Amino acid sequence: MKLLSISDVAKERDCIESYDEARDSSVVDEDKLLDSLETDLRSGGVIVDWHVCDIFPERLIDLVVVLRCSNSTLYERLEKRGYKKSKISENVEAEIMQVILEEAQDSYDEHIVIELNSDSKKESTANVKRLVSWLKKWIDDHPQGVSNELQVTDSESDANDDDDDEK
Repeated sequence: MKLLSISDVAKERDCIESYDEARDSSVVDEDKLLDSLETDLRSGGVIVDWHVCDIFPERLIDLVVVLRCSNSTLYERLEKRGYKKSKISENVEAEIMQVILEEAQDSYDEHIVIELNSDSKKESTANVKRLVSWLKKWIDDHPQGVSNELQVTDSESDANDDDDDEK
């Protein structure tokens, strides 16, 4: 699998149109970003890591995973990452209002959107196992769309995360 951290990809592929000082965040040119990702997404075997999902056409997406956590856990994680208080508050408020979950549910078929809690290492490990199981089934169901490089072994289902600082 190839992981695309969209924040990094947007910078690498010159898809940043401006910087929002108040939010302490880059503003992405979504059309340019999507154009630059089309080939990657069509090739399959890609995990897209970003807080926005509704820009991606459903034809390019097989599964949308929305990771959730308690507000106190989210606050602590973002604080550890050095986020400004205003950005932490905005993220916690979005979590309370289920903004990302609702965007995903409004943008994609209900069968491809799943919500997973990610408060603890135990939950994260269970999430990894669930996703590896889903991926194995997807590979079995799509043999024509799988390259020889895209294989999942049982050892990959063992999450080996030494800290509890998940996204």
